[in-house]
Amino acid sequence: MIYTEKLTIAALPPFRFDLNAEIFANGDEQIRNYKNGRFWQVIRVNGKLILAIIEAAGTVDKPKVSAELGSNGAIAEEDRKKAEETVNTLFNLDYNLAPFYEGVSNDKTMAHLTRQLWGLKSPTTQTVFEALVDSIVEQQISLKVANAIECKITKKFGDTLDLEGNTYYVYPTPQSLASASIEEIRQCGLSLRKAEYIKEVSAFITQGKLDLSKLRNYESAEQIIRELDEIRGIGVWTAELTMLRGMQRLEALPADD
Repeated sequence: MIYTEKLTIAALPPFRFDLNAEIFANGDEQIRNYKNGRFWQVIRVNGKLILAIIEAAGTVDKPKVSAELGSNGAIAEEDRKKAEETVNTLFNLDYNLAPFYEGVSNDKTMAHLTRQLWGLKSPTTQTVFEALVDSIVEQQISLKVANAIECKITKKFGDTLDLEGNTYYVYPTPQSLASASIEEIRQCGLSLRKAEYIKEVSAFITQGKLDLSKLRNYESAEQIIRELDEIRGIGVWTAELTMLRGMQRLEALPADD
């Protein structure tokens, strides 16, 4: 039996759903994808796996998104609320673009780009852990190769949700990667060093030596970078990319990019 719920979530204008979702247009359909105006991804909600199918439900200046939730178990009210928070996080719906637009208004090049990309916000991973592992994967390789490796990691170590004959994968937990062998992680296409880094940082989290939720609440970006930089395999570039993707810290720009 499939349990479903529907949500309608308001976004802070301006917001163009298609611009924000089309980055996933070439994604693995079993993990996340955007096609024919609809984005889908499995999310973890209070220990449950829920497929969220999201599409635009408003205009750029009065934006909303609708989300259809599907799961093998009942979706309680607290699950609906958490799912709404998660969708908000994934698309940064409540981020205020006005200060940025005002700041670049006198720069001819940036003002032109702003007009072209009006309503584009920065998508965020569901967890900081996902952003951190992906940032390690993406060190010094092309994004195309990195994306292929990230899909392999998700399918090898992530949990699955089966709905209506389709299998979907959700990003693995720190516990899953910490319990994997270095060789198993390497088989996803990673170097020995990167496999070691991913296993070590996953173990730090499961052992309570690294609290990513605490870092997320720091006011100082420099403090976040300092603490992450102390971990083997994580430098300034990786820390800044993690902040940008996983913490909604849009003041962070990866060094040397």
